[in-house]
Amino acid sequence: MSTAPLQRLSAALEEERRAIVEHDVEALVRSTQEKLDALRALEAAAAGFGFPAELQARLAELAELNHANGILLARRRREVNWALRHLGRSESTGAYDAQGQTTAVSAVRPLAVA
Repeated sequence: MSTAPLQRLSAALEEERRAIVEHDVEALVRSTQEKLDALRALEAAAAGFGFPAELQARLAELAELNHANGILLARRRREVNWALRHLGRSESTGAYDAQGQTTAVSAVRPLAVA
C-alpha cells in the first residue's frame, strides 16, 4: 500500500489544526473536506487488505492528532457559546425533547440603551 493517502491525511490534519488555532473558518472548512477525501482514499487503498503493520503506528499517530483537533474545536465552541451568552444570544442545545423537537431558549439582552 502506498503512503500517499497517509501523507495527504497528515497534511489535512496539520492544516486543520492551523485553521483552528488561527480562527480561519474558510481554511477549516477546506481542510476538513480534504481530511474526509483523504480518509476515503485511505479506506479505498486498504479495502480488503487492511493496513500493513508498518503503517499502523503512523495511522495511530494521525488518529491522536485528529482527536487533539477535536478537543481544540470543542474548546473553541465553548468559547463562542460563552461569548454569545454574554451578548444575550444563545445557541440551540442540540437536544431533542420528548416529542422529538429541538427548542432554542433565546433570552434577548440589549447591548445598549438609547
